[in-house]
Formats: sequence, C-alpha cells, structure tokens
Amino acid sequence: MITDTANEIRAIDDLLGRYSRVLDDQDWEQWPDLFAQECSYTVHTLDNIQRDLPLAYMYDDNRARVLDRIKFITEVWAGTIEPYRTRHVTQRTEAASLDGARWTIRSNFQVSFTENDSLSGLLATGYYEDVVELTTDGARFTSRAVRLDSMPARYLVYPL
Repeated sequence: MITDTANEIRAIDDLLGRYSRVLDDQDWEQWPDLFAQECSYTVHTLDNIQRDLPLAYMYDDNRARVLDRIKFITEVWAGTIEPYRTRHVTQRTEAASLDGARWTIRSNFQVSFTENDSLSGLLATGYYEDVVELTTDGARFTSRAVRLDSMPARYLVYPL
C-alpha cells in the first residue's frame, strides 16, 4: 500500500535524482529551479565545520546568489576555465519530517570528474544535509549544505 509518507519520500528521491542529472548534464539553467525561492547552497569541508571555521568553497546564502552561481559558470568564467564532466552517485541515508511540508534529508555522495576525455578521477566525497520543502509543485531545496570529507581533487567550478 502506498502511503502519504511513501509519496513524500518518492518526491524527495525524485529531487535528489534530478539534482544529479542536472549537474551531470550541465543543464545550468535548470539548477536554480531545484531550489525554493528562499534558499541557500553551501560547500564546506568537514575539517572547517569541526574547527568552527567559516571558510567555504561556495556560499550562496540566498536565491540571488544561487542565480549568480550559474551566471559565473555560463558568462563570467566561460572560456577561462578547464571544463570537466561530472558523475554523481548519491544515496539517501536519512529522511525525517519536520512539519509535513518540510523534511530534513541526509545523503552520502561521490562525484567523479573527467577532463578532455581523459581518465576519470574522484573529485569529491562527503554528504549532503538538506532541508526539502514539499509543495503541490513538487519538492525543492530550501537548504543544501555540502559537507566534503576532504579538499576536492581539483578546483571547483561547478556545484557539487
């Protein structure tokens, strides 16, 4: 029997899958659509988190900055960076309802990268700490906090 909770978890899993696909396909114009109007996206190493250091690889603390991230990729940095392809592998490990419409989600991830059709390598590992909002329009991130196990294998241009 399908329950409301099963439908909510399915919507969350669909969001996690769309997120990976959008980044792996480099469909940059779709990335902001995965976030609610009031949202944040941050990337920190666990070392910095544990030492209470505020330094972040990416710190987009509102929707305007999420939109700016795409503008930097598509316009500002265009032609000045070495492009690479990514492949995300994500596994949801926890899901808890906050109030029925909002859920906290934790997922482990591994992201590989390939430059210039060369051999692939591991870019980053860690986990996501998310707050997801469920509406009639679907699931959206209100907060996506990326927690890196260590420094990435190369500089980061694209969201993880």
